[in-house]
Amino acid sequence: MENKIYKVKGMHCASCSAIITKKISKLDGVKNVDVNYATEKANIDFDGRLINLDKMNAEIEKLGYTMSDSHEKQMDHSEHLGLSMSKNEKEQELATQKAKTQFVLPLALFIFVIMMWDISSKTFSFVPNLPIQMELFNIISMVLSTVVIFWIGKPFVSGVARFIKYRVANMDTLIGIGTLTAYIYSTLITLFPQIRILMRLPEYTYFDVVIVVIGFITLGKYLEARSKQKTGEAIEKLLELQAKTALVIRDGLEVEIPISEVLIGEIIIVKPGAKIPVDGKIIEGNTSIDESMITGESIPVDKKMGDIVIGATINKQGNIQIEATKVGGETMLAQIIKMVEEAQGSKAPIQAMADKISSIFVPVVLGIAFVTLIIWLVVGMPILGQSLAISYGILSFVGILIIACPCALGLATPTAIIVGVGKGALNGILIKNAESLELLSKVDTVVLDKTGTITKGKPEVTDIIILDKIYSENDILKLAGSIEKLSEHPLAQAISDSAITKNITLMKASDFISLEGVGVKGKIDDKNIYIHRPAVDDNSEKLKELQEQGKTVVIVEVDNNKIGLIALSDTIKDEAVEAIAKLHKRGIKVIMLTGDNHSAAEYIAKQVNIDSVFSEVLPNEKSGKIKSLQSDGKIVAMAGDGINDAPALVQANVGIAMATGSDIAIESAGIALLGGDIHKISQAIDLSKSTMRTIRQNLFWAFIYNIVGIPIAAGLLYPIWGIILNPIFAGLAMAFSSVSVVGNSLRLKTKKI
Repeated sequence: MENKIYKVKGMHCASCSAIITKKISKLDGVKNVDVNYATEKANIDFDGRLINLDKMNAEIEKLGYTMSDSHEKQMDHSEHLGLSMSKNEKEQELATQKAKTQFVLPLALFIFVIMMWDISSKTFSFVPNLPIQMELFNIISMVLSTVVIFWIGKPFVSGVARFIKYRVANMDTLIGIGTLTAYIYSTLITLFPQIRILMRLPEYTYFDVVIVVIGFITLGKYLEARSKQKTGEAIEKLLELQAKTALVIRDGLEVEIPISEVLIGEIIIVKPGAKIPVDGKIIEGNTSIDESMITGESIPVDKKMGDIVIGATINKQGNIQIEATKVGGETMLAQIIKMVEEAQGSKAPIQAMADKISSIFVPVVLGIAFVTLIIWLVVGMPILGQSLAISYGILSFVGILIIACPCALGLATPTAIIVGVGKGALNGILIKNAESLELLSKVDTVVLDKTGTITKGKPEVTDIIILDKIYSENDILKLAGSIEKLSEHPLAQAISDSAITKNITLMKASDFISLEGVGVKGKIDDKNIYIHRPAVDDNSEKLKELQEQGKTVVIVEVDNNKIGLIALSDTIKDEAVEAIAKLHKRGIKVIMLTGDNHSAAEYIAKQVNIDSVFSEVLPNEKSGKIKSLQSDGKIVAMAGDGINDAPALVQANVGIAMATGSDIAIESAGIALLGGDIHKISQAIDLSKSTMRTIRQNLFWAFIYNIVGIPIAAGLLYPIWGIILNPIFAGLAMAFSSVSVVGNSLRLKTKKI
């Protein structure tokens, strides 16, 4: 049994994945099929002796889809930047879609106004008639609708053809049947008025319906295509993190080579400020490494001989030599990229309600229309006569298809999404896809990264402990800040910044020495100042208490006399306590997920009332924790800001990125919060619930018109009151359903979140 991932081309709506899955699953030798519309890939388990790619393509190519082999090189993920197409192909496709939208949308809006004016003038006496002859307007509308339906609406027309030939239906089929029927009927009575006169059909045409429906649906498809293009950007930015070259020692010489040529066991020289090229082990030198891109922790980690270093992290201080232990696709960065890809591929796209029922709705409506026509002809001719029976039969047939036109159905979701996304943007909540917005309304568990999400993401002085009473807190901070301002270490900068913030004037220091991995020395007014890490055997109670809170502690000495302790830590965001309380109020469980040590994590968790804590979690374990929660039936939202959070953000049902964090986290998530304010998480959930409530209302109204209107259009009221629904009123009902759906969506603008 083989497992392969194939690229899929030709999918243009969520139900396409279901069609491909259904067709491929029926083939002999295929065991399992998972087609993902979001990533445009198919994961297939099959027996290679019975089935191959050519046979699978033979089954789906006639439906407009093709699959191709997805060959991936080690750490060569460039093809993913544009999903199943190259990035340039995707950009060209999006540009074409944008051009179509820019052409048809203004036209649709103009025609919609004219349509409503014309219908209103025929319904209400106080509304004046259009200042244009109907015959001329029909000719102009016919020309415009011909361009629209056979250029902009070509996928919809093709959907009808596939439905007729292969009996597969999707959202395009619904739109195609409604618009094509309206177009053909209107063209016939416009070009051949004798048919209309002979059959006593009304003058009203439905070219406006064609233009308006296709216009709004095209806008929705463009917005969808634009958001889909973003899914490859997380991989692109991850790839940008890796070093491009490495300085290796070969034959006793320093040689700069591409990292793709680095071999396991080679010795690599890494200078201060340079990126670590590959995963390895320090064999010479001491330094401080910024591992924030992997661990999410802002405080650099001191490293010595024998310590492990990770590719793409940054060497902040010393000159070191490392031995390469993992290269290419085995490095930590490559594994993170792989996990992001796997999480993207494993997330099934949400099937819109309209797509789910389209395969039933389309044949049912067509069946009703044809049965109605036959009944009018068979039953009506003996009673009403041939001319009247044919006239009423055609009126009912067209009326059913017009009133069942999926304009409101097509607008129900995109209009609410557009308004909801706009509302979110005005409140600093950037929603990147409708799937995240829908899932957010169902979330019952929120997982928060610690650094940069609950905390500010940078070290600050939190405590100053006096050990020698002749010195005050300000004296200790002044001496330490005066020495530390000469150091480039981030902790040193935090100490000097703290002194400056307290308006303490720093003094001139001399004889500055940086002791890598230990501390710094210097002189101030002939006093020897030594600021250093605690010794292993230093077990003072105050020191232990600070360290148990997860704080980094340095000792300040003057002439070999310990005068004080300075504790530094990442501090809690001002809004964190209130934000988590609001999530609890909504019945949502809040969990902290961090790579930090257990003491620091528990200390922060107690301060903000977190329900439970996962601490000391490595980057490759974070997505596993999310999977574990999901396997327990939880709908999980993950909020984070570090590159290390990217796999977990994508694995979660909804990824929420702090927009103050890394670009990778932001691109991996479905939602970004401007300013990194976690208070906005509860606002985003409220917005999601309001938007989904609006969508459900829209779908209800879209369908209620069909449920009530189709029987009336079929002539149900004729035997009772002699009423036959004129297609004019079918068009009015269709238009009113669209107006009600759009109006209901616009109400979202007034909602408070």
